[in-house]
Amino acid sequence: MFEKLVGIICNYVEVDAAAVKPESRFMEDLGFTSFDFMSMLGELEDTFDVEVDEQEAANIRTVGEAVEYLEKLSV
Repeated sequence: MFEKLVGIICNYVEVDAAAVKPESRFMEDLGFTSFDFMSMLGELEDTFDVEVDEQEAANIRTVGEAVEYLEKLSV
């Protein structure tokens, strides 16, 4: 799941996949804008066949938190 998420992240921001770590923060470390993040959530819904709650997603700060959230939805 982490590797797949990293691939998707690299579609939205210019960052080396090797530089993306679980503790990487979307806005501060990876350079996401709010629009980038919301667009990525839509792709995550399609890719993982889940429904992301926007209120909960607003609390996701790091790549690791996103992976945990997606794993919880995928169960």
